[in-house]
Amino acid sequence: MVFSASNVTAYMTHAVSPYNYFIKQATFLLAGIIMAIIMIKFTTKAYGMFSWGLLIIIIISLLALLIIGQAKNRAISWYDLGPISIQPSEFAKVITIVWLARYYEKNKQLTSYGKSLFPLGICAIIALLIFIQPDLGTSIIYVVIVGVMFLAAPVLKEIKMKTIFGLLGLVVFAGVVFLGAGKSLLQERQLERFDFTNPCDKLLTTGNQVCNCYIAINNGGLTGVGLGNSTQKYLYLPEPYTDFIFAIIVEELGVISGIGILLLYMFLLYRILKIGRESPTNRGALLCYGVAVYIFLHIVINLMGIFGMMPMTGVPLPFMSYGGSFTICLIAALTIVQRVSVENGLCKEKPEKAK
Repeated sequence: MVFSASNVTAYMTHAVSPYNYFIKQATFLLAGIIMAIIMIKFTTKAYGMFSWGLLIIIIISLLALLIIGQAKNRAISWYDLGPISIQPSEFAKVITIVWLARYYEKNKQLTSYGKSLFPLGICAIIALLIFIQPDLGTSIIYVVIVGVMFLAAPVLKEIKMKTIFGLLGLVVFAGVVFLGAGKSLLQERQLERFDFTNPCDKLLTTGNQVCNCYIAINNGGLTGVGLGNSTQKYLYLPEPYTDFIFAIIVEELGVISGIGILLLYMFLLYRILKIGRESPTNRGALLCYGVAVYIFLHIVINLMGIFGMMPMTGVPLPFMSYGGSFTICLIAALTIVQRVSVENGLCKEKPEKAK
């Protein structure tokens, strides 16, 4: 589907081979598989031991990006390395999941505010660095992942409740201050995205992308127009192989195929949560819950944007959209869950091996 959705744009817009993005995506998948084969040999405890160093590298790379990075799609989110680009904020999600699981597993009986809220302070710095790139979609996903893992962690209920109300109050206060000053945390182009209702009435302005998604889905009907026969990929949708690939899939393969993909997503999330519930350690459970939230948010935010139920935020669709950093991070996330499953099995046979 990446090949089908990208060949026209590759040839007509970027003047490269129609197979360009297909070959790159295949390379990313191969690199991810090699990484997974290596990762699966290490325990989840070993992942945690590496996580502090990786987290520091991510913070430094996000800071450096703001200094030496070049804008791409009106955001400074990528390191351009010639044939490929690396997006540190994608790696930040998976690394943070591993780091939080390790932190909350190592610091048990969290009864003090200092120890309980320390990781939130570190994650707030990372979220801010992502937000000012600016990358609203990724920063939202990152904050929600951190929030859910905090709520699932063994922290006193009193600390959780006071933290939630404190953060809500801080957000409201900041909003009132900025509105009172006639300013906004969001840029003008980001504010325009909130005008997402009735997109086809704004076909020539803010509704162009979503309205063309509607046209693609309508063209597809139940069974689709046939693989490779999409009309909306002919420059009606910008980069249809990334954020809008689901619309192209439905146009070519039909609503039935789209429903099938959603059912597969549901089954995948169910399996991840089941593995997390069966984990004998907080570490394993938090890893699985973090990965489940990570994948779930990407699915929901991408599809709700396509269906005009929320603003488009440039969030790719898991296992469908083109993207090197995202593909490798997804494979890493699933490998972590698979390792938790392996350790669950070892625990049933010999409990000491899973610790």
